[in-house]
Amino acid sequence: MTALATPTRGDGAKRIVDGEFVFTEEDFRRIASMLHGETGIVVSESKATLVYSRLAKRLRTLGLENFKAYCGLISSDAGLGERQEMFAALTTNVTRFFREPHHFEHLKTRILPPLIDAARRGGKVRIWSAACSSGQEPYSAAMTLLSLAPDAANLDIKILATDIDPNMVADGRAGVYSESLISPVPPEMRKRWFSPAPGGGGQQIADEVRALVSFRELNLIGDWPMKGRFNAIFCRNVVIYFGEDTQAKIWSRFAPMLAPDGVLYIGHSERVSGPATDRFTPDGVTTYRINSGAAK
Repeated sequence: MTALATPTRGDGAKRIVDGEFVFTEEDFRRIASMLHGETGIVVSESKATLVYSRLAKRLRTLGLENFKAYCGLISSDAGLGERQEMFAALTTNVTRFFREPHHFEHLKTRILPPLIDAARRGGKVRIWSAACSSGQEPYSAAMTLLSLAPDAANLDIKILATDIDPNMVADGRAGVYSESLISPVPPEMRKRWFSPAPGGGGQQIADEVRALVSFRELNLIGDWPMKGRFNAIFCRNVVIYFGEDTQAKIWSRFAPMLAPDGVLYIGHSERVSGPATDRFTPDGVTTYRINSGAAK
């Protein structure tokens, strides 16, 4: 950050980032407070330059002169749509197919085989990708599942994919990815489950894979309308952006969402914390099983 020596706005406020638009401590505070209040994400003033760079594009698009005007807009009733654009701009959406592959190996070898056997006897399989970004995670789970159960379309198997960002949810539903994005997909899966997208512009994942996944918008610190339990929940590399209290609440909320013997997969930099530590048992690298009796 670069602090300027002289006021740069009529009210005497000073910039905290040197750039095209005036961005003050008060502007940052209002944006950070709104981001935390509605998404649970904590952003410190050390990230002011990042916030500025991501939102300056929105100011140009809207034709606004400074961040004070932008804060006024997103605080108004008329600014609901722009608030969503702001959250999308400030949300990290780093993902890739088969990211942290040990989780998908665990899913394939430890979780899915008995569930698929049960599904062929009339049972069901439910998986939740709780911060799905543009869809690579739930589609990786779907391809893993299809590698074991090519007849999945005839079974009661469903994957729920949720994200706070409506743009990412739309991208996931479309299921179109560039050649570089599908490079982590094993060659045999790439050949089987991807084909050139209509009109060019990338590779589209097969309808058989897409049919297993339902995409929905969901705020992890808001209401969870799902009624049933899940055999596996992926919530990776998102809770780390929340404050400690919010992290503990999220982990605790997952426990009753898991079926008996269900598993929670979390990010490589995350650890289950708070009261939930008594409800989960480690079952591999950043992998936790629900304790017997905890999923009630």
